[in-house]
Amino acid sequence: MAAVVPEEPIPEAVSTSERSTKAPEHVPLWRFSGPRYWPAWLLLLWMRLTVALPWRTAIKLHKFLGRALPLLMRSRRRVVRRNLELCFPALGAREIQMLARRHFENLGACLAEMSMTWFGSGKDLTRLFQVEGIEHVQAALARNKGVMLFSGHFTPIEICVPVIKALVPFCAFMFRPRHNALLNEMQLRGRQRAAHLSFANSDVRAMLRALRQNAVVWYAPDQAHRGSSGQLLTFFGEPAMTNTATSKLARLSGAAVVPFFFCRRQDDSGYVLRFHAPLTDFPSADPIHDTSRLVAVLEGFVRECPEQYFWIHRKFKGRPAHLLDVYERPSDPVLGLDELL
Repeated sequence: MAAVVPEEPIPEAVSTSERSTKAPEHVPLWRFSGPRYWPAWLLLLWMRLTVALPWRTAIKLHKFLGRALPLLMRSRRRVVRRNLELCFPALGAREIQMLARRHFENLGACLAEMSMTWFGSGKDLTRLFQVEGIEHVQAALARNKGVMLFSGHFTPIEICVPVIKALVPFCAFMFRPRHNALLNEMQLRGRQRAAHLSFANSDVRAMLRALRQNAVVWYAPDQAHRGSSGQLLTFFGEPAMTNTATSKLARLSGAAVVPFFFCRRQDDSGYVLRFHAPLTDFPSADPIHDTSRLVAVLEGFVRECPEQYFWIHRKFKGRPAHLLDVYERPSDPVLGLDELL
């Protein structure tokens, strides 16, 4: 998740006991009893039932169900196809179709992983993870200025957070508020459970406070950004409105920027978490140059597991008028899936 950076000094550090007081307050669930929330309740019931399944069975079942998502989310199917066509022009139509199918299977698996993170026991999942390079995070934390884990939106994003929480003293996770109030509340509860601290991606003060407390903050600024820090840079050779805030946040906070890759293994036997060495000479005096470096890192991550990147997001929206709008308008959420993913 990415943040918009205001022109203001870093807030004063807060005490460890203040972390919990900064977390958003919960909304009582009885307030979501109206019919408008019934589809979301059905989805949440399914997620609760998923937790009772063995992990491998849940992944296999949801990957199978994911094959039906293109029929339920037709506009998102078009978005996925256009993203893949733009980013991998060397692939033929059949190869694009097969990659899109694998992507929707992984979206289905994402729902299973989200279920286990929000409602299951994280301790039961740690055995599934192979962790590489944690020494880079430990060395960066020794500077006492916090760590920004630079990554992107990949489908196993939710299930990795509790593992990171177990590896570091203070883990913070950002979230994007949902339009559906019930799903937003459950996301808030789930992510607060998974991490030591969770806050909205618009809450820059909370992020800077966390970094001042030497937190490890998961930061994924890879979605299309039309704010003041948005610049037109290329992603896989295609112009995209790109968030340049990482450079400024690193300068304001003094935090190290650690590239972070994660994926589910191709044979679905577990997960890989890989922490790279902190970026050197970062930030520089040129945020656009810095962001171009980060985009190159992200492209490398995507190439390792292209089926697990979130292609359902409209990466190339909001571009200047002289560039064509490559998407059709999404308008078919089903049972909250479009909103949740």
